[in-house]
Amino acid sequence: MAETGPVLIAGGGIGGLAVALGLAQKGIRSILLEKAAALGEIGAGIQLGPNAFHAFDYLGVGEAARSMAVYIDKLRLMDALTADEITHIDLGESFRARFGNPYAVVHRGDLHGVFLRACQNHELIELRVRSEVVGYEQDGASVTATIASGERITGRLLIGADGLWSNIRKQVIADGPPRVSGHTTYRSVIPTEQMPEDLRWNAATLWAGPKCHIVHYPLSGWKVFNLVVTYHNDAPEPVAGKPVSEDEVMKGFAHVHERAQNIIRHGTNWKLWVLCDRDPAEHWIDGRAVLLGDAAHPMLQYFAQGACQAMEDAVCLSHMLANHDDQAAALEAYRIRRFPRTARVQLMSRAIGEHIYHPAGDHARIRNAIMSAKSQDQWCDDIAWLYGGTGLAA
Repeated sequence: MAETGPVLIAGGGIGGLAVALGLAQKGIRSILLEKAAALGEIGAGIQLGPNAFHAFDYLGVGEAARSMAVYIDKLRLMDALTADEITHIDLGESFRARFGNPYAVVHRGDLHGVFLRACQNHELIELRVRSEVVGYEQDGASVTATIASGERITGRLLIGADGLWSNIRKQVIADGPPRVSGHTTYRSVIPTEQMPEDLRWNAATLWAGPKCHIVHYPLSGWKVFNLVVTYHNDAPEPVAGKPVSEDEVMKGFAHVHERAQNIIRHGTNWKLWVLCDRDPAEHWIDGRAVLLGDAAHPMLQYFAQGACQAMEDAVCLSHMLANHDDQAAALEAYRIRRFPRTARVQLMSRAIGEHIYHPAGDHARIRNAIMSAKSQDQWCDDIAWLYGGTGLAA
């Protein structure tokens, strides 16, 4: 790039750290500005499709990421009313050969730590905490981020990787608050020995029921199971990380099979989130400000792709900035490649929530008939557009 000066990055989550690392590998200096007092991640498990491993390799952290992942054998879909398996996708040798990488699960904090250590060890990356970017100003030659403390920091480019409630998005798009989905998610992590023995499957398992679902899979070298249960209860307002009782969690699952209920009873220290997303928006760029990850395309959890798509963004943006002399052209090349793909994931995440995770009655029976009829090759054909992606394809 012909531009000089550092790239400013608002947000120290997985997306922000990934783009800092991608830029550093291209010889581009960055200053990452995180509002929290320390760099870290809340939450528990996340799923990593083969496209995540493509990104890890591009960003130079493939070996470290692989060392802490749990490699599951199946994606398994269960009927929460009957406790019967509807279908599964085999993630073994054939799947890996098809997509060039595995499918795995990992603790979010462990994955964040991989990126954080790589950034801390790179001389081109400066990490600052207690530095919330609340807005920006720009002219033809630079952009200046305003920090909550009143400090002003100037650079060549500002990347808004500051999440669902992005301050950068407020200026770039100004489209108001996120859309509240009405779906409430409850999260717990339980020791493996407390998981019912007959359900300690090496699989990412989804129990789908009327207006509710349960997801579980092993984490951290099989020391614990991640447990996420969701109830479509028309919750009206955003909530994040609120502690709740087991009785409150169970209210949404009184109608499912006893075997599925029993999984929930083993959870402890439950916390709830009300899920939010946004409609796809093409306008990610405002001069020298650009959006990435949830700031650009927040999505519901049903495709398990939020972190994966943020990492793909990081790959694409760092690649384009390194391969275009003109910064404006680089940003537009990034947007053109990323918007259609991320919009598809956003909209399909909503659709599969409705048609796979939460249907009832005839709707659920049609789901079971369609999904149980598919062969393994047909499943791989259906998801090739997603798991075969690298972040760079047009």
